[in-house]
Amino acid sequence: MQLTVREIQIEDIPYFADYWFCADAAFLRGMGVDVQKLPRREDFTAMLTEQIAQPYPLKKSYALIWLADGTPVGHSNVNPFTFGETAFMHLHLWQTENRRAGMGSQFVKMSLPYYFHNLNLKTLFSQPYALNPAPNKTLPKAGFEFVKKYTTTPGVFCFEQEVNLWKMEREDYEKSV
Repeated sequence: MQLTVREIQIEDIPYFADYWFCADAAFLRGMGVDVQKLPRREDFTAMLTEQIAQPYPLKKSYALIWLADGTPVGHSNVNPFTFGETAFMHLHLWQTENRRAGMGSQFVKMSLPYYFHNLNLKTLFSQPYALNPAPNKTLPKAGFEFVKKYTTTPGVFCFEQEVNLWKMEREDYEKSV
């Protein structure tokens, strides 16, 4: 299976939106998502469309599509982020059959050049829900360093939760390539 990564395109938005708006509420809760905080699908689609068109320094969110044999199977995005400084990465495989197959860490590694180069980052963070084992196993395999466990509301769609904070510095990324 050939895995590739590319920036989100307009034609990817329905896949991206389906992941959020067709998902089972229990699945979303397992990721730390408060379904009451999800925007309307139309607003979500408009936001993604707007962000795709923005130049890197003006983006509020930046998304990548993960593909297996040319078919979109997941995404990674960063938000919030400060261009030239830091970003918080999120990672999602859309179909159950693709999870626990070892793809996640490969996709994360393939996403790193986009984040560090296109957004000129110094530090990339990820703070997944502490009770969600998948990203907490994937991040160290991709070279991230565990920082701490703490309680926060890690995203606009999330409830307050205990998270694990992971980080990768630009120097560590550059040593790994």
